[in-house]
Amino acid sequence: MPLRQLRRLALLIACTPALAIAAREKPCISAEEAAKFVNKDVCVSAHVYDVVELPNGTRFLDVCTPGTPDERCLFTIVSLWEDRDEVGELQKYRNADVHVRGVVRPMHGRTGMLLSHARQFSGGLPRFRPNSQLARGFSAEESRPAIGDPNLRSQGGRRAFMNSRDQESRPAK
Repeated sequence: MPLRQLRRLALLIACTPALAIAAREKPCISAEEAAKFVNKDVCVSAHVYDVVELPNGTRFLDVCTPGTPDERCLFTIVSLWEDRDEVGELQKYRNADVHVRGVVRPMHGRTGMLLSHARQFSGGLPRFRPNSQLARGFSAEESRPAIGDPNLRSQGGRRAFMNSRDQESRPAK
């Protein structure tokens, strides 16, 4: 019995460093380093200098210093008008340090992150957006599937082995 307990203890000690490494959070990167992580899900740590709102409702968290010209600012955080309810008020983040998690994307000559839900400020995932190309041509009133899968087609609607037109003549007896 003591040998079995000793094996369990050795296994526990061997697994402890792996569990500690897996449980450790990845550190946030700076807004300047975010350009190196295009199409990657990362945490970005930045200071929000201003919150800019366009007439169409799109909001930007300006993470570049006020003295930086717009063409030299290489990273931005964007919140679209459709996501206003999920994101909430952004003015409270003015002159504050934030940690935002999301996918860094190329945006009109710079990199940026789409802020689609408030949980991104606490390390959560962005809002799920279904792929509209998959449901193209689908209507809920129809009784057909949303995706045109060739395996679900009737393939001509008749027997494939031998159609009634293709009957062989039988030899006479």
